[in-house]
Amino acid sequence: MTMDKQPSLLIVEDDLALQKQIKWSLDKFDCITAHDRESALLQLRRNTPAVVTMDLGLPPHADTVEEGFALLEDMMAMDPNVKVIVLTGQNDQANALRAVAMGAYDFFAKPFTPELLSLTIERAFRLHELQSENRRLQAMHQPEALSSLITRDPEMLRLCRNVEKVAPTSATVMLLGESGTGKEVLARALHQSSSRSRERFVAINCAAIPENLLESELFGYERGAFTGAAKTTLGKIETAHRGTLMLDEIGDLPISLQAKLLRFLQERTIERVGGRHEIPVDVRIVCATHQDLNARSKQGQFREDLYYRLAEIVVNIPPLRERVGDAALLAHALVRRFAREQNRPALRLSEEAVRAIESHPWPGNIRELENRIKRAVIMVEGNLIARSDLELADSEAQQTDASLDLRMIRDQAEKTAIIAALGRVNGNVARAADLLGVSRPTLYDLMHRFSLK
Repeated sequence: MTMDKQPSLLIVEDDLALQKQIKWSLDKFDCITAHDRESALLQLRRNTPAVVTMDLGLPPHADTVEEGFALLEDMMAMDPNVKVIVLTGQNDQANALRAVAMGAYDFFAKPFTPELLSLTIERAFRLHELQSENRRLQAMHQPEALSSLITRDPEMLRLCRNVEKVAPTSATVMLLGESGTGKEVLARALHQSSSRSRERFVAINCAAIPENLLESELFGYERGAFTGAAKTTLGKIETAHRGTLMLDEIGDLPISLQAKLLRFLQERTIERVGGRHEIPVDVRIVCATHQDLNARSKQGQFREDLYYRLAEIVVNIPPLRERVGDAALLAHALVRRFAREQNRPALRLSEEAVRAIESHPWPGNIRELENRIKRAVIMVEGNLIARSDLELADSEAQQTDASLDLRMIRDQAEKTAIIAALGRVNGNVARAADLLGVSRPTLYDLMHRFSLK
């Protein structure tokens, strides 16, 4: 294994003589040592080694294996990607298999052959390196279906990966989030990433249609069903046959229609208004709401059985104020888009405007940001959009962090600062490095470490 620098290896062994022997026999690695559970976890936090060798018999109960298993569990919880090689006795196969079942990479019986242990460690390092590179590439990859969603926020990236997992299935998906957070964008991404992508995506807002018209809009009607029904008309459900139907603001669906929708979800057949026969429909349902349907069902305002039918998969979309760096990133993208539409390609945001965007709470989320940017692009006289053009007041960003782990605090602070800086300068690495006061190679190293594109 060829590497620019020696990889770090953590050796957990309470016998100091054996600890020195292992360290000496593995001198090709940059070895760090620990003699008990507490010191091992401390070294894991400080040095984040990729590979660990450990004995199961650790103080204060060195004659049993429980302390070793407790350490293994802690390490896997702290860093699920670490490769742990357990050193066991010759006749200790049961504990070795138990360790592997808990997440250990491999086991070795004592006394061990240094050459074979070294080879196993090298393979563990190589696997860790490949998996890290794979995660980095996955983080950089943005599928075509989600190309209209702009984000660098880790929570939103995780959400996008969940959408990719759910999309190929037939599960009913409920999108929860405040108004303007992009629920329809994700609903369309679910459709485009599914096997139904060549069929229709049909959306209906349950809050925008009067109750007396909503039933016929959803289920359709037969000719002569009511005054003015001059011809048979398909409803939204039937129109979306073999495709996807998005029921937006499902929380506002009248109680009288909830029973009929539930029956459709159970039977997958509909009856048009005025109709007398059942029509089978194959459609995937994606619903969205800003309301707490679970609470509304307990209050009798939403059928509990319908809620559980719709909530097979629940996706919670965070508001814009909780997406690290996304407000500034989206603002730059929106300025470019609206500037092209208005034939003003030289328009850009001032530093003061970017800071105001970052600190604003955005109660209207992306929709509010979009409206303010569009208005500013149309109304601004020069080529620089100022804070006043966005009609934003100055406010201080608030940060809270209850963690007392200094390494975790530092890592999170670095990651947050990098994401914010990249968002502020619209992804320009050289300008972001200047803003952060580091060199470009250092910033690239940090971006690689935190799996940031």
